[in-house]
Formats: sequence, structure tokens, C-alpha cells
Amino acid sequence: MERGSPMHFGMSLKAAFTQRWNLLCFLGALAFAAISGRPDIWAPLVLAGELLYVGGLASHPRFQAFVAAQAAKTARQQVFVDADLVLRRILSSLPPKSLQRFEALRTRCLELRQLAAEIKDPSRVGGPLPLEELQLAGLDRLLWIYLRLLFTEYSLDRFQQKTSQEQIQRDIADLETRLRQSERVPDDTQRQKVRKAIEDNLQTCRDRLANVQKALGNYELVKLEIDRLENKICALSELAVNRQEPDFISTQVDQVASSMVQTERTMNDLQFATGLDATDDAVPELVRREPVVVKN
Repeated sequence: MERGSPMHFGMSLKAAFTQRWNLLCFLGALAFAAISGRPDIWAPLVLAGELLYVGGLASHPRFQAFVAAQAAKTARQQVFVDADLVLRRILSSLPPKSLQRFEALRTRCLELRQLAAEIKDPSRVGGPLPLEELQLAGLDRLLWIYLRLLFTEYSLDRFQQKTSQEQIQRDIADLETRLRQSERVPDDTQRQKVRKAIEDNLQTCRDRLANVQKALGNYELVKLEIDRLENKICALSELAVNRQEPDFISTQVDQVASSMVQTERTMNDLQFATGLDATDDAVPELVRREPVVVKN
């Protein structure tokens, strides 16, 4: 929301009026006006003073900046709450084998962080630890992509079990035959109604077939991407020992995360099968999260 816009000024006006101390003073002044014996004089003065104060505060640039910052903070908090709900849904849905695989990779990330800290340059004593907030955010993103890939694989597997491509193709062939036979209907009005119904059903079946083929085409790709990301993170762990350069390691984490852009787009295209919101860019905390208890 652009600062200075009518909507932003309205937010600032509401924030100025609902401040705790303003409400206390305003209500106190109204109470005084009510018991003064001359509410007809004091009440309008109180209201005028309140309007002057609230309007002046709401139009002040610094107050508007404060209101905008608070609104942005609230929005960010809501985004992360939503991301955590998605995380809980995924963790509660995945089969034990997938959860064990995720936990094994998360352990790798913890080892990567520990190794990078252990080889910290002594000359940087007192400085920020390697793989702290910014670097951990990169690892969290890698784990989040990996977890969503596991869920996508699981969803596509269930989708294929419940959907028969051969049956849809048979339905399409049957509808195409019925569409040709509809030309024999003698009544023009009736023929148009029959054709419209068959054509609509035919298009629906073709859309279903396209979705199934997309799912089948991406299933193997998703499995390959899971293996690729797994190997990338394992390689980063080994790099932490061999290169002895924490800054280089954190750069590699960012590069791996950036290389997964196309993978994330593929998952977004498969939203019809997974149900995951493709527009939510929030990444929940995963590296420092408590381990998932896997029930066999």
C-alpha cells in the first residue's frame, strides 16, 4: 500500500484514534463534559480537539511510516503462520519412509552448520558465526523445497493410483463416436443440444487426460530432483570439510537454492495434484526445528 494514499491515511487515522492513551484521554474528557453541567459547551470542544489531534497525527509522515511498518510486520507474521500450517499438513501426510528421508537430510544440514562453525577463521573471533541467520535461511529454503518435492512425489503417486489414463482415453473415444452419431438426430434443435452436451463432456475428458499426462510426465522428474537436491546438500557437507572456507560454503548454499527456481515452477504447475498454494513464498524454520517423530 503506497504511503500517502487515501487508504493509507485511513489506516493512520484509525491507528491514531485507537491508541491506548488517546482513547483514555478522549473518554475521560467526554466524561468530564457530561458531568460539568454544560455538556453543550464542553462536548463540542472535546470533539473538535480530538479531531484536530487525530487528524494532525495521522497526517504526520513519521507516524504514517510507523503505521506502514506495523502493517507490514503483521502481514509477514501471517505469512509465516500460514507457512507453518502448510508444513504441519505436509508432515502429517507424508508416509514414514519419506519423513525418514527428510530427517536424514535435515541432519546433514545440521552437520553442515556445525562443520562450518568448527572451521571458522580464528581472525574473525567476535564476528558473526558462519551459517547463522542469512545462511540458515538458505538451508531452510533448500529443506523446504526438498520437503515439498517429497510431498509432490507422494501426491502424484496417489493421483496415479486413483486415476486411469486408459479409462479416460476410452471415454474420449466413446464420446467422439457419439458426437459423430449425433448428426443422425433429425430435429435441428435437439441435435444442437445433444452436440453441445457431448462436446462439453468431451472437453472435460480431454482436460482430465492432459492433467494425467502432465502428472505422469513430471513424476519421474520430481524423483530425479529429489535425488539431485539430496546430493547437492551432501556435497555441501563434504565441502565444509575440504574447502575450510565458511564464506565459500554459504555462497554455495545460496547458489544451490537459486538453481532450484525451475524446480519450484514445476511444483507450482502441479498444484492441481498437491493442493499446495503456489503463491506463498514464505519459508518456515526447518534446520533448527525439533526432529519429526516418525511412526513406523
